[in-house]
Amino acid sequence: MFIPGEYLWHNSGFDSITGGLIALARQAKITALGTYLPPRILTNADLEKMVNTSDEWILERTGISTRYLVTPGMATSDMAIEAARAALASRGLAAAELDMIVVASVTPDMLFPATACLVQRALGSPHAWGFDLLGACCGFLYALTVAAQFVVAGSHKCVLVIGADTMSSIVDYTDRATCILFGDAAGAVLVEPAEEDGEGIIDFYHEVDGAGADVLYMPAGGSRRPASEETVRQKMHYVHQEGQQVFKFAVRKQYDVCKALLDRHGLRGEDVQVMIPHQANRRIITATSDRLGIPRERVIINVDRYGNTTAATIPLAMRTALEEGKLKKGDLVLLCAVGAGFTAGATLVRWSF
Repeated sequence: MFIPGEYLWHNSGFDSITGGLIALARQAKITALGTYLPPRILTNADLEKMVNTSDEWILERTGISTRYLVTPGMATSDMAIEAARAALASRGLAAAELDMIVVASVTPDMLFPATACLVQRALGSPHAWGFDLLGACCGFLYALTVAAQFVVAGSHKCVLVIGADTMSSIVDYTDRATCILFGDAAGAVLVEPAEEDGEGIIDFYHEVDGAGADVLYMPAGGSRRPASEETVRQKMHYVHQEGQQVFKFAVRKQYDVCKALLDRHGLRGEDVQVMIPHQANRRIITATSDRLGIPRERVIINVDRYGNTTAATIPLAMRTALEEGKLKKGDLVLLCAVGAGFTAGATLVRWSF
């Protein structure tokens, strides 16, 4: 049977004789991190000149002060490639050693080919296959889970997971409700087999709730509403959001998935050394951590500096945690996110470097 606290769920198999879960020899861990921020900075003062808003109003409702934006001509793959190169360099690995590339993004360079193909070509990874994953703000967590499965199965030794989004390409900078929220960035990690027992990716708890499909979405550009003069005129290629509904769902669901995951292992919030949540809104983050009983000093918040970079927020927050000395080898880390769809997810990790 499954024994809470022994961290066997994620790295487990099914015993046909006993009908229970058994631990497998192989586990997966994050071995390297790389991030990239584009060169332009958009401040609240800049936004005050663009829409009817104020620094005080933005800070009170979101906690955001600045965001980074791409320069003209820069695309998601450009940022993804830089983050990937940084991760490989920190690990001392050549791109040729990659087996697989998974790119989480809602803003690919184009609908096809996949951004993963563009990254593979630029890096020079002849043995790597890959694909894009669209999980909105949960994209990085979902991609991390996918990568871990291939490593745990033993079929892959080194998987590159990238979260990258050029949100400025789908934001209407005349809509004060959404333009204040988003920034551009990329983050990448390497997922490889763990050498030590108990380290690495422990477990995950993911959900989707399609009832939220109409409250945070981009209406046009797909097969239902292909691009046309009308869709462009009606601004249907930008982010559309029902802010209050998204906020209420995020506050409730981010707690729910974290609590379910911790309960499955007989853990409480106080057992978590570091919480690294999706960076959408300071109030959502603190509401989740407070309900879980995780002390504020253990919660990583950098939304004030970068805004919501969608699939890139969690690796960016990992970087912040390392730079601030709040994340070290052996720490029990809780990753969590809620995004469009609705998507929701939480992942437990025993940090390995």
